[in-house]
Amino acid sequence: MVWGARQPRAVARRADPSGLGRPSSPAREMAPPLIQPASCPGPRLEAEPPAELNGAETLSGGSPRAAAMEQPRAAARLQIILGHLRRPSAGAVVAHPTTGTISSASFHPQQFQYTLDNNVLTLEQRKFYEENGFLVIKNLVPDADIQRFRNEFEKICRKEVKPFGLVVMRDVTISKSEYTPSEKMTTKVQDFQEDKELFRYCTLPEILKYVECFTGPNIMAMHTMLINKPPDSGKKTSRHPLHQDLHYFPFRPSNLIVCAWTAMEHIDRNNGCLVVLPGTHKGSLKPHDYPKWEGGVNKMFHGIQDYEENNARVHLVMEKGDTVFFHPLLIHGSGQNKTQGFRKAISCHFASADCHYIDVKGTSQENIEKEVVGIANKFWGDENSMNLKDIWMFRARLVKGERINL
Repeated sequence: MVWGARQPRAVARRADPSGLGRPSSPAREMAPPLIQPASCPGPRLEAEPPAELNGAETLSGGSPRAAAMEQPRAAARLQIILGHLRRPSAGAVVAHPTTGTISSASFHPQQFQYTLDNNVLTLEQRKFYEENGFLVIKNLVPDADIQRFRNEFEKICRKEVKPFGLVVMRDVTISKSEYTPSEKMTTKVQDFQEDKELFRYCTLPEILKYVECFTGPNIMAMHTMLINKPPDSGKKTSRHPLHQDLHYFPFRPSNLIVCAWTAMEHIDRNNGCLVVLPGTHKGSLKPHDYPKWEGGVNKMFHGIQDYEENNARVHLVMEKGDTVFFHPLLIHGSGQNKTQGFRKAISCHFASADCHYIDVKGTSQENIEKEVVGIANKFWGDENSMNLKDIWMFRARLVKGERINL
């Protein structure tokens, strides 16, 4: 079913221990949120050369020799960029504890914790997000923009454009020997902040007017992705395990962070739609690691190691242009793509520029910090030169208002 205006009620389903996959018995019913559309495009940025991520590797485009020659130049360029970004700031903030839960017992409709006062969301929409941690807005992004994003993605796949800092990923089941530049070999591109065409998504007025309801007027685009979920090879590697996005983020507070995730075509359970566990944004950040799946797991696809199996589950059936906004603590994932086509979606995580960076050492996020920093240092060819904050400062772009902390 589509989470749109006045559709019949959908039956939420219980999570299963494997994380994603088999049908489960009905749990509780949930009313769909109301929706409202908007329109218009936005400004552009400049561009330069990508990285590719396959299983456990990061590579720069071209031959190994060319990659080796490029790394010192890339490292020097990165240090110049970081030199401009770094500036004096308040002392390091320690990460919040990763145990315990946040009580929702004190919540009343008049006391909003997860949305800010605004004239965009209706009272019913605010209540829905407060209670469930997500909200679907129907037909938000125009078809013309989605087609432009699709065209640019295809150019990236063919290596006709090589935006600086872009990470190109392929499924773990695709070996190096099989790889040829094409859409069929690319499962995701992320960090497209230097691709002027794809980054337009993060500046669309249609998107930002809703984002501001969660972040306030000073908005940073923090993490960008275009996902091209492939037909499953039979090993179920096209699944994304249940996880919380905050696991990857070294900045807080979580209530001033939101993801915008837009369907680029019809998306349902057959081609691997999003599945969410409503209300889980009210809990704490849980420990994540790689799931023990027999067919293999894609790089950085961490999943929650312990969660309530009886939580209600909702599959988000969406049409092209539909956009879901969700909280970074909301537990979510996606199933395998059982079709012969590729399932596309484009997304950006936004945060208030008033957010601050934290030190994740000694917390459950330390494992992802080591992995991300290791990959980044390997690509830039400058061992031990960066930390997690540097990487996120490099990714972050101001899209509205004033850049303050991030």
